[in-house]
Amino acid sequence: MNNADLIVATLRANGITRGFGIPSGNVLPLMEAMRKGGVEFVLTAHEGSAGFAADVTGRMTGAPGLCIATLGPGATNLATGIGSAYLDRSPMIAITCNLNTDQLGRRIQMWIDHHALFKPITKATLPLKRGCIVETLTQAIALALSEPRGPVHLDLPEDVALAATNEPVAAPVQPVKLAAAPDAAITRAAELIAAAKRPIAVIGSSAMRLSDPRLLGKFVDHHRLPFATTTMAKGMIDEDHPLSLGCIERACRQVQRKLLRSADLIVGLGYDTIEVEYEAWIDDRPLLQIDIEPVDVAPSVKLVHQVSGDLDVSLTALLGHPAATNLWDKEMLADHRSRFQAALRPAAKSFTAHAAIDAVRRALPREGLLSFDVGAHTHQIASQWPAHAPKTFHITNGWSSMGFGLPGAIAAKLARPDLPVVCLLGDGCFQMTCGEVATAKRLGITLPIVVLDDRWLALIKVKQIRRQFPLYGTELQAEDYRAPPAHYFGVPAVAANDADALEQAVTTALAAKGPTVIEAVVDSDHYVDTVYD
Repeated sequence: MNNADLIVATLRANGITRGFGIPSGNVLPLMEAMRKGGVEFVLTAHEGSAGFAADVTGRMTGAPGLCIATLGPGATNLATGIGSAYLDRSPMIAITCNLNTDQLGRRIQMWIDHHALFKPITKATLPLKRGCIVETLTQAIALALSEPRGPVHLDLPEDVALAATNEPVAAPVQPVKLAAAPDAAITRAAELIAAAKRPIAVIGSSAMRLSDPRLLGKFVDHHRLPFATTTMAKGMIDEDHPLSLGCIERACRQVQRKLLRSADLIVGLGYDTIEVEYEAWIDDRPLLQIDIEPVDVAPSVKLVHQVSGDLDVSLTALLGHPAATNLWDKEMLADHRSRFQAALRPAAKSFTAHAAIDAVRRALPREGLLSFDVGAHTHQIASQWPAHAPKTFHITNGWSSMGFGLPGAIAAKLARPDLPVVCLLGDGCFQMTCGEVATAKRLGITLPIVVLDDRWLALIKVKQIRRQFPLYGTELQAEDYRAPPAHYFGVPAVAANDADALEQAVTTALAAKGPTVIEAVVDSDHYVDTVYD
């Protein structure tokens, strides 16, 4: 075999069965090895989308996602998706296929220093060299899977890819487990929870990577802890749970802040401040942090104790301590949830964004997966959408880049073809990634793509209004609405201009044999009141 064959065999041995990217001549040797070696190459419309799709694949499968690009502009485009995996802590292997080794560093078309480019947004950036391919790949996969997980970049010169090799494929990588937190730290945490009268747990994105997510539900039930979540952690416990308080720091955040600040102890469970820093909302409430690593907090935060180590082990140990009691009343918590959800849905005579989101949720079966994009609708969806299980709710909230929703939905459907998947995005995000509609068609996947069309970059419009700036540079469409075209890239496009029509359109699209674009023309004026309250 050549080194490209060896790379593919090593990736496949480590559970990687699919890679996303865009080819060039330099990529062809690796693509041919993928064809022969049983690792599917998925052609995307943009390298950034390839990175987002690899990110979601890593989240869904637990094996590193794989994305591939050529040198220069391919690499810089890929960087956006790699940054998503870096800040959202998703395992990834990103391969750039480069010039021949003797050309690296010269003033040659398209060449830039890939290692300098990727160093700030990866856990490591490594060259692939003859004679040490397996060693480098093994190191890269181990790094990607170690906590906090993330992307590793590999640079593959074309002559290295084509060179013959006698290296054997190594056994699959066994990621290094985190050390357990000290017993004394666990005991002190249990004492603080037992002493609190009004504790509230807030679950964050580190908890998404628990080996046994059921530990979260057992923990809050054992200690009767009301719990909220960050955006990415929604669904780690079914939000129908009677102790669920909903999402924090999104739409109607002041409602949530008021309740959080009534607590006498905040328990951060896998709370990664990359989503939202504690000082944004915690005020003077004491903090007990239970996570995989020490917390990053401002001096103003009253950190009373932290437990740092393997999160599965910490939660299991805390379950061994006596159940705590507190003064929370389930009826009061239910009333809070009702008031919170009502505030998210102000009355209106028009077809609102919040009504459209509810219509999509009704159409998607309970076990279905949602991938959505970044903008004002992100805030609304995070607060409003009930998530019922882990790995069913996909967004970027550490990197927070527009363009995530559609490639994320494609990757989610490829990873779980047995489950229904919906993509929900704004019109600005759709303009940025509409080429991926053709990717979904080429793959033949069933995927409703719901576009909330309100003519604006609505989140920035709200921020302009709040800061008393004139509306400038944020209008996407000035002319009157027209019916959508019959298709985009051969994918049928339909209009849905009220909640019933949208629910029916999504239901129909979930039964189709390919993707469907659904344009929902909505009134998003309520974002001014709900998104930045």
